[in-house]
Amino acid sequence: MTRDELLESLHGVLVRPASAREVLQRLGVPRESRAAVRRLLRTLALDGTLALVRGRRYALPGASDVIVGVLGMHPDGHGFVAPEGGGPGDIYVSREHVKGAMHGDRVVVRRVRASRGGSVEGRVLRIVGRGHTRVVGEFAASRGARAEVVPWDPRWRQPIAVPPGESLGAAAGDMVEAEITAWPTATRGPIGRVIDVLGPPDAPGVDARVVLRAHGIPDAHAPAAEDEARRMGASVRPEDLEGRTDFRADMVVTIDRDDARDFDDAVSVESAGPGVFRLAVHIADVAHYVREGTALDEGARARGTSVYFPDRAIHMFPEALATGICSLVEGADRLVQSCVMDVDERGNVRRAEFHDGVIRSLASLTYTEVDAILAQRDPMAVARRGPLVPALERMRALYEVLRERRRQRGSIDFDLPEPAVVLGDDGRVAAITAADRTVAHRLIEEFMVLANEAAARELERRGSPALYRVHEAPDPAKVEAFEAFVAPLGHRLGVRGRAPRPEDFRMLLDRVAGSAVERPVAALVLRTMQQARYHPANLGHFGLACEAYTHFTAPIRRYPDLVVHRLLRESRRGPLTEARAAALSAELPGIARDSSARERRANEAERDLVRWMQVRFMADKVGMEFDGHVTGVSPFGLFVEIVEPFVEGLVHVSTMAADDYRFVESAHAWHGVKRRRVYRLGDRLNVRVLRVDVDRRLVDLGLVDELDAPPVARGARAGAGSRARRGSDRRSRTPRQPDRRRLGRRR
Repeated sequence: MTRDELLESLHGVLVRPASAREVLQRLGVPRESRAAVRRLLRTLALDGTLALVRGRRYALPGASDVIVGVLGMHPDGHGFVAPEGGGPGDIYVSREHVKGAMHGDRVVVRRVRASRGGSVEGRVLRIVGRGHTRVVGEFAASRGARAEVVPWDPRWRQPIAVPPGESLGAAAGDMVEAEITAWPTATRGPIGRVIDVLGPPDAPGVDARVVLRAHGIPDAHAPAAEDEARRMGASVRPEDLEGRTDFRADMVVTIDRDDARDFDDAVSVESAGPGVFRLAVHIADVAHYVREGTALDEGARARGTSVYFPDRAIHMFPEALATGICSLVEGADRLVQSCVMDVDERGNVRRAEFHDGVIRSLASLTYTEVDAILAQRDPMAVARRGPLVPALERMRALYEVLRERRRQRGSIDFDLPEPAVVLGDDGRVAAITAADRTVAHRLIEEFMVLANEAAARELERRGSPALYRVHEAPDPAKVEAFEAFVAPLGHRLGVRGRAPRPEDFRMLLDRVAGSAVERPVAALVLRTMQQARYHPANLGHFGLACEAYTHFTAPIRRYPDLVVHRLLRESRRGPLTEARAAALSAELPGIARDSSARERRANEAERDLVRWMQVRFMADKVGMEFDGHVTGVSPFGLFVEIVEPFVEGLVHVSTMAADDYRFVESAHAWHGVKRRRVYRLGDRLNVRVLRVDVDRRLVDLGLVDELDAPPVARGARAGAGSRARRGSDRRSRTPRQPDRRRLGRRR
């Protein structure tokens, strides 16, 4: 009996935990095969496919109270296990029931009981597999022989002891990467050795290397991939132009960030008759250069996406390709895959064609430059780009048409500012501001969304296998929680008795626009949504309110876009053979799963680095005062977002001494009993930095009015019980930036 055959049989007979003897009896295994089946059972239990519970009985995870999943630790010592294959929710594991497991470990958990809050509690029975064998952290050495690595990720609570001679010359305070050589036991913590010294945390570039290592993102390309990229040369060869549509006479430009180095999309807008725009979206033809199975392809698939840090880009491809032959630089011939669409004055796409093309960009424009022309009407900017101004005005006119079309169909547009880290000449953080989207950002985003929709429709029209960008409807429980949040603010989704539609959220965002609660409500709408992901089946895109969507516009920096380019080209060349269609059907689910995971990894790395930079920037500002506004109200205080620098911190209720405060959850507020002071969601406040904990990425703030006012006598119920729980509640939630990813670059 093979492993798969045994598993299939067990799903029919293992309805409750059973010993090996009972399993053999139920399956009717012949005597001569019993030893082999027993070995298979042990193997399945070792890798977590089966759970081994009390009495050495085997159980199918999920079919009983036993679950297999990945443990995510909290800095306070408790954790949550996400069941493999999905499930009703994560399982809470208290500190005393973690049983030596560490963050990222794959564990077997027994569900114990449901807590009063409705969550399920459990205890770790066994560690199936370790999630990490390497840890990044700060090297700490005492005067004696003792040394250790204090993990950078606060979810790794235990320092790694480093024996003498295993420090690789690291100095105290250096950031290092350590390899674990002995896992923790009941009597000691983990032991390891330093395998790389990254340098002091304040040295330029060290913070980026720390985050890359912490997330397992390679910061160098394989030599074979580098060689392949170099062999492509720096210019288009004449033979590459055969059979391509020539767009070199068109008024094509790129519009990108001021510091962009890779240009993977270019656009042009012409008139195609009265009331009709002809929009051409030209995308670098990476698929022409990167063939399946090459070192470049394998490296790109392993990375999944480029990663963008404030001081650098970690490209999915080597620079010779990403910023060279596949970058649509000004004045150079470049190969593209082009989507040419005729769009009427209502935003409807009358016709869409896809071409293998060649372009020559007339100009590499920046968002700042285009915004100066279109929004600020700056005379110098207009004069400098005079011949291009009419084309830019047509782009703006088309953008307004497309924006209104998406608004009318209910597409949700999140306009939350993101932190922009400004670096000085020495590579250190000079400022942190809120980066808002300009007209130029929105214009390009609108064109890219339209091209992505057209690519999805084209693959469906041709009956081709595809890799879709899907965004499913929000979970009903999250929608219910969202309703409970906005109701006290005087707003409702109005979805009682039916499933929510995208326009429900869009209309609510319209109603709160310009109000004090606009940003916290928009942030919660975003957290209520499911996470967009890749999938080989078309499940629609809820946030964009469209039936079919894919990623076509960024093959330099996203592997799924490269796959879509290949599929589009194959579909243009004729129907797929049965063998090819079968191969794609087998391969695409794995690509979708891996690409979604790599995208999440990149997002987390980008956010972690920015948050670390924010907190380190605040470290020397203790005692300084800033303006901010309340973005969250909790039983243990107020979350306040400082206007500039753009950093979030926590005002703990214990610092609010000017009144006897009660937490009023229904009003998202803290109410003072004696002096009638009230602090509520959206309030503008003046705060003082009290403490900065760089290790835990925490900024503690105090309200200036509270700190400078004489204290009042406390009532017996001060803080409605919150202050009594200060020790646990203060760290029960790590203050964090809301997930401000818009449906923009990451759509």
